[in-house]
Amino acid sequence: MPVVRSSETVTHEMHGARFVSYATPLSGSRELCAWRGEIPAGTKAPAHTVSREEILHLLVGELLVTLDGGTERIGAGDTVIVTPGTTLGLENPTGHTAITWVTTSIGLEAELADGTRIAPPWAN
Repeated sequence: MPVVRSSETVTHEMHGARFVSYATPLSGSRELCAWRGEIPAGTKAPAHTVSREEILHLLVGELLVTLDGGTERIGAGDTVIVTPGTTLGLENPTGHTAITWVTTSIGLEAELADGTRIAPPWAN
């Protein structure tokens, strides 16, 4: 039975946020990736278009989530389903760190507005 201990996680930082990787092929997952996202107060991540479905569940705090230009404020306990090809933007307008739990399938890529493609290591 694969168990990923918190002491075995790998932490990545990008665009002012922290991604703590739990489930990836390196930790034994064959289809899905899962990570905890920590979005500090005042952070606005660049908009990016995702190649695979992502499920984002907000554990703590509030976020402004923009999907294809429409913005919603979400709070702890809310879940956002981001379908492939959707442009996603996240912003933490509060004074506290927001914490998310995100799952997707292995192989997720994101394309920034300038055409830069990113294959985040916590999702591959």
